[in-house]
Amino acid sequence: MNKRRFTLGAMAAFAVAATVMLAGCASDPTRLQAGATRAEVLQQLGQPTSVYPMPGGGERLQYSRAPAGTEVSNVDVDAAGRVVSNRQEMQEYLFDSTIKTDTWRLDDVLRTYGRPYEVSRVSSYDGVVWSWRYQVLNNPRLLHIYMDPAGKVTRYHTGPDLMREQWRDL
Repeated sequence: MNKRRFTLGAMAAFAVAATVMLAGCASDPTRLQAGATRAEVLQQLGQPTSVYPMPGGGERLQYSRAPAGTEVSNVDVDAAGRVVSNRQEMQEYLFDSTIKTDTWRLDDVLRTYGRPYEVSRVSSYDGVVWSWRYQVLNNPRLLHIYMDPAGKVTRYHTGPDLMREQWRDL
């Protein structure tokens, strides 16, 4: 009889795990199809963490897992309400082609990466440093963007997320 209870309990646990995994897939922004309507996006993903107007019309629906998470997905919808692009921004290979030093302002940073994990100051820089978490092959990393007092991006760099590495080693 104990074996039967264990089997039923195991089957129930498996059913719950499968349901959670399928629900997670349904809420994964990378599974959106180009051309989907804004209403379909909201039905599939829920309310975005932020919405930003896009130059030339349309809007960006941002789905951020920050501050503790490592993903920021931007779903761009045109003026007609259709998905035209969908991109997970927190990928190291994208930073060089995306971040525009001496051009970007605070609004550009927010529209691309959303709210940071941390805002800090360093003694060697007259401005603020915004930082986001991301991962490369399961290695915790940080993106640091430096903004001068006028809100202009002057530089950026990446580095290890030492806080997360400490927890991983425990």
